[in-house]
Amino acid sequence: MERREVLAGLAAGAFGSNAQAAGKAPTRLLDACEPLTGLSFDDAERTQMSGAVEEIMLRARRIAQTPIENAIAPAELFDPRLPGWTPQLSNCSAMRMPNAPSAPQGRDDIAFAPAWRLSAWIARRELTCRDLTEIYLARIAERAAPLFCVATLLADRARAEADKLDRELEREKWRGPLHGLPYGLKDLVDTAGVRTAWGAEPYKDRIPEFDAVIVKRLRDAGAVLLAKTSCGAIAYGDVWYEGRTRNPWNLSEGSSGSSAGSAAAVADGLCAFAIGTETMGSIVSPSSRCGAVGLRPTFGRTPRTGVMALCWSLDKIGVIARDPLDAARVLTVLHGPDGSDPCAIDEPLLEIPEIEPKRVRLGYREEWFADGPPTDRAALDAARRAGFNLVNIGMPEFDMNALGGIVVLEAAATFQELTVSGRDAEMKWQDDIAWPNSWRAAHYEGAVNYIQAQRLRRKLMGEFARTMENVDAILHPNEAGGLLAIGNHCGNPALVLPVGLVHQPTRKDFCGFVPPEDIVAGAEMHPVPFSISLTGRVFDEAMLVAIGMRLFNSLDVRDLRPPQ
Repeated sequence: MERREVLAGLAAGAFGSNAQAAGKAPTRLLDACEPLTGLSFDDAERTQMSGAVEEIMLRARRIAQTPIENAIAPAELFDPRLPGWTPQLSNCSAMRMPNAPSAPQGRDDIAFAPAWRLSAWIARRELTCRDLTEIYLARIAERAAPLFCVATLLADRARAEADKLDRELEREKWRGPLHGLPYGLKDLVDTAGVRTAWGAEPYKDRIPEFDAVIVKRLRDAGAVLLAKTSCGAIAYGDVWYEGRTRNPWNLSEGSSGSSAGSAAAVADGLCAFAIGTETMGSIVSPSSRCGAVGLRPTFGRTPRTGVMALCWSLDKIGVIARDPLDAARVLTVLHGPDGSDPCAIDEPLLEIPEIEPKRVRLGYREEWFADGPPTDRAALDAARRAGFNLVNIGMPEFDMNALGGIVVLEAAATFQELTVSGRDAEMKWQDDIAWPNSWRAAHYEGAVNYIQAQRLRRKLMGEFARTMENVDAILHPNEAGGLLAIGNHCGNPALVLPVGLVHQPTRKDFCGFVPPEDIVAGAEMHPVPFSISLTGRVFDEAMLVAIGMRLFNSLDVRDLRPPQ
């Protein structure tokens, strides 16, 4: 174990073995560790505790030395449905699907078309599955390298699948709206016989034996797997073992993370749609940075079997696309329990309703839109023009920092093997905020803290549910009001929409809007996209998409394309 020993080993090395021989932890150890508890004890209490603490130390050592596969879920499971929860059923009729115009002649115009149009062109035989696949493969060959967005290209496999699907169409067999649509798959979703490396150096040679459940569902629906897209190492950030995934609007910027490659590929017209995952912003953030539409479903909506686990009580699989309707269509294929993921929940996915905006209550707070990029105000103005009933809402008065350890603690447990073995040193990103350092430090936080944080999380869920009782969704800048963290901790769905372009200097790391007064004179400026978020009610993605489509169609963003 050497320096990677858990607290038990460190204590033994620091204080000698006499206390261990006596079956008790030295009181000096308890004295040194007491600040980690937030409590204080007297000498008699420390002496009495020493035997129990010795047992804790030995138990920690046993656990650290016991292999646990990534796929093994904890016995305690998260459910976003509070007691008494009932689904919000719409009394509206189903939305009428839009009609696609005729297919354009330009290959780039096809590549950047929303997936629902691509689907119509394939169904009407205006476009073959093979031709569409070749369009995207050509763009990948031309543009993917500087983006660092493709982890593994599956060109021959994609061509074979496309040809098979074309033959099916010749026999009048159509699998549905995803028939023949090439997609990108975040490289933490297992593909049988194809490297799935989780973006991290320790797993560069990892070849899974089986496909993830969602891969099987997408294949059955006719989607064509084009490439495994890059993801930040172990689902954090945009740095992976080949480099840093770039923002197609400004190659000097990272694309944010960790669904970095999926967002960059969709935004740059390299695939029809892509699969992303989110624990705490990994769909919302890169979709916003790259100018894509991102749908984070309700926790439990999609099964995670065959997908790398990071944080069992927060991980979600979602969609990155060019149109809210595209994201909704893909979700209809992904959703539903599979019998293996213990957190997958059997709740019906409702049809997108045909809404009257004046009857839709859209929550917001005026101050959220005061000081950010001009696109924030443009989104609010668009909501008003569309006729939505804007409702000023109250938000939970809650210290979100109290929940800050949940993700790190669960991730540290999931990947304890890397910390124990020292293989975490192989990872490229080694900053203070990177996983290796966070995981090491996490071993010094007590289990009582983790349980108390989960209890506070339950309290937050109740308070936020009361906020959501009075609205159909909340419109907000992505992180305003703590809603990115609140939505993820409570399991609510979110939809992120591009709003427009803002000229900015190159940003570092995860920086967002740079106010004009902070821009250095003479700085090189780049037009980059900014987005807005909608947070919805639990298991009500249909209403979220209906609202999002109204807003999206009222904003002049459908034809946004990065510099070509």
